[in-house]
Amino acid sequence: MLAKAALAQFEGAEVIRHFWPMVRSQQHLDRIMREIAANPGLVFYTLVNSDTRARLEEHCRTLGLPVVPVLDAAVHALEAALGQIPRARPGRQHAMDDAYFARVDAVHYTIAHDDGVGWEDWEEADIVLAGVSRSSKTPTSIYLAQRGYKVANIPIVVESPPPPALYGLKHPLVVGLTTAPERLVQVRRNRLLTLGQAPETAYVDQDRVNAELQFARRMFADNGWPVIDVTRRSIEEAAAAIINLYNEHRAPKEGGPT
Repeated sequence: MLAKAALAQFEGAEVIRHFWPMVRSQQHLDRIMREIAANPGLVFYTLVNSDTRARLEEHCRTLGLPVVPVLDAAVHALEAALGQIPRARPGRQHAMDDAYFARVDAVHYTIAHDDGVGWEDWEEADIVLAGVSRSSKTPTSIYLAQRGYKVANIPIVVESPPPPALYGLKHPLVVGLTTAPERLVQVRRNRLLTLGQAPETAYVDQDRVNAELQFARRMFADNGWPVIDVTRRSIEEAAAAIINLYNEHRAPKEGGPT
């Protein structure tokens, strides 16, 4: 990316770029040096291991190729600003720690429990989102999953009550999502147009939508579930409010804030 940005300063420059990622050993470096020799040119590198760096620079001197250590200036500046010595550990930005695998697990769980699917496993969720159709349940769920929360979501439909398991959940925080009826009608109508369906159906009837939202709000109130109005909130803002509710929900059980 740095090479690309620098090349933008040279009008009409035509170059062929070659990319060798994740070079973490001298053996790997030796293999790609044959390709570099066959495609000579300016070499930008971000290697941090001193032995591997020295080997690359030695090879390039032998081939008569200029080399540019593009991370050095940034690392030296950070060293001075932070007062720390860099660890020079290859691939630290790609490290897959426990938090990474927890996020992957959360995403898998959330995708598998979208739109009311898999109610038998809802007790494993951290958060369950409930709301009428097109109330941002799925995108909010995915955003939360990427932050490491296991999320299930359930559509609230007047004619089809949710599984009884929803009302007996002990571990997850159940949050109701609601929105302004006028906004919901607009979102649903746009959805129908996108699908190439008739834009005037019961799905977008104002009275019907009002009844759906009232039914959902009554359910939320009867069960004591907190409610987030997503009318004027972005996905990120709604998710932040839900995370705050979740932290408050968990704090009494864990003896303090999370």
